[in-house]
Amino acid sequence: MRRRHPTAFAERNRVVVAIVGILALAGVFLLTFNAAALPLIGGGRTYTAEFAEAGGLRAGNEVRVAGVRVGEVTGLELDGDVVEVTFRVKDVELGSETRAAVKVKTLLGQKYLAVEPAGRGDLDGTIPVSRTSTPFDVTAAFSQLSTTVGEIDTGQLEASFEALTTAFADTPEAVRATVTGLAELSRTVSSRDEELASLLEAAEQVTGTLASRNEELADLLTDGDLLLEELAARRATVSALLEGTTRLGEQLQGLVADNEATLAPALAQLDTVAEILTRNQEGLDASLARLGPYYRLLASATGNGRWVDAYVCGLYAADGSPHLDNDVERTCAPTAGGGS
Repeated sequence: MRRRHPTAFAERNRVVVAIVGILALAGVFLLTFNAAALPLIGGGRTYTAEFAEAGGLRAGNEVRVAGVRVGEVTGLELDGDVVEVTFRVKDVELGSETRAAVKVKTLLGQKYLAVEPAGRGDLDGTIPVSRTSTPFDVTAAFSQLSTTVGEIDTGQLEASFEALTTAFADTPEAVRATVTGLAELSRTVSSRDEELASLLEAAEQVTGTLASRNEELADLLTDGDLLLEELAARRATVSALLEGTTRLGEQLQGLVADNEATLAPALAQLDTVAEILTRNQEGLDASLARLGPYYRLLASATGNGRWVDAYVCGLYAADGSPHLDNDVERTCAPTAGGGS
């Protein structure tokens, strides 16, 4: 029986090879982008919590257990009158009575999902509305307060309190005083209607501005945290520098103390020298002024080489004989034709 040799790679159908290669690459890409969902190397188990409202929670927010981050929110979906929040946690066992709550992470309104494991057994995957809660939204409350107060008819409110005061006019003194106080309150509110409306409008604008600048303020606080962390990291270096400076000062003090007997006479002599120089300052100034021309001429005479330039005249008579008599009249005027 003849043995069949395997087909060489160059002899195979290239179309089939290309299709298989493309499918293999597509599979690798799918595994890469969905690695977080894989049971062994992924980000943990996925659960769902039902909330009456989203409470400002978003996909990507942290999931914390006892203040420690254990996962993240993966999605939110409206299901009837409840919001289903899907989240994933890792290395945490959630019991059958586990509770969840949307809590405020920063003063700027960032939220996170707080999970409180409880109960025996394992969570079946869904936390019902009865075991979830949402935070109180201050921004939304101020906006609603501005709208509600703005719709109040202050004139009608004042008229109502006036009618109430008239109706209780014949009642005992305590009741009349109470109703009269309510009427005065109504008049005060009515007289300050424009100021109150402006105040509420300004409050609404402030809350709106803060809400629109949420990300910038969050970045500012984050940068502040980074600055504090860097200062904390540099604290050891600054402390070592200060300790080194302190040790240097101590050593200098010891050096001065050890050499005080030697330094004191030297400093006294230095003071004496300084006093002498001060007394003779005018003479020194005059000497230095005269040294200037002298050194200028000396430099001119010695500046052409390693010799001294000089001009000597009157040593010879007109006939070329030397003057041996010291009393003879000598002249250094140059002759018309040159020569000595």
